[in-house]
Amino acid sequence: MRSPSEDRTARARIRDEALRLFAERGSDAVTVREIAAAADVSPALIMRHYGTKEALRAVVDEHVVAVFEQMLGQATGGADPLAPASVVELVAAALPPDSPIPAYLGHMLLSGGEPGTMLFRRLHLVATDALTDLRKAGHADAGADPAVRAAFLLANDLAVLILRTRLADVLGVDPLSADGLRRWAAEVLTIYRCGLGGTSYRTAGGPP
Repeated sequence: MRSPSEDRTARARIRDEALRLFAERGSDAVTVREIAAAADVSPALIMRHYGTKEALRAVVDEHVVAVFEQMLGQATGGADPLAPASVVELVAAALPPDSPIPAYLGHMLLSGGEPGTMLFRRLHLVATDALTDLRKAGHADAGADPAVRAAFLLANDLAVLILRTRLADVLGVDPLSADGLRRWAAEVLTIYRCGLGGTSYRTAGGPP
């Protein structure tokens, strides 16, 4: 018989493999048997721990929300006071390069479920607070509709996470890697501060 500690280890392994498979293909395309094979357990053990695949997905959602809550709670702002707070930079710094969480985030936010809805609202609040801080420091304008401006900044960041593999294909570099972040940030900051007519962030008084 398995000991309670072995069961807890198996439970976490099932959750982590489900997260990886759901991130790759979406939860609807993944079977319990595939999750069991990836986690090296029996399908019956998954049912014993989680009851149904939907219940397992709910646990995966809760885990991803908890990871983001921890990241957001630990964030104290970027090193560059001229740069908008970036969810992309936060994720790149906090998660290993092979983490399936950024890819899963897209499925989660687009699924219409309550965890995705609540997480998006939390991220929007973070973006709104960051925009307020930038405005107070004289580095940004809140615009005529601050809620929309914060949502715009957030949507740009989330697009990088959700379209990561597509961006890597056309750019030739992972946008969450150090080189990818440098390339992405240089253009994003130029556009934010100079508009599409800007050619360099340096021309707007930013750092080299």
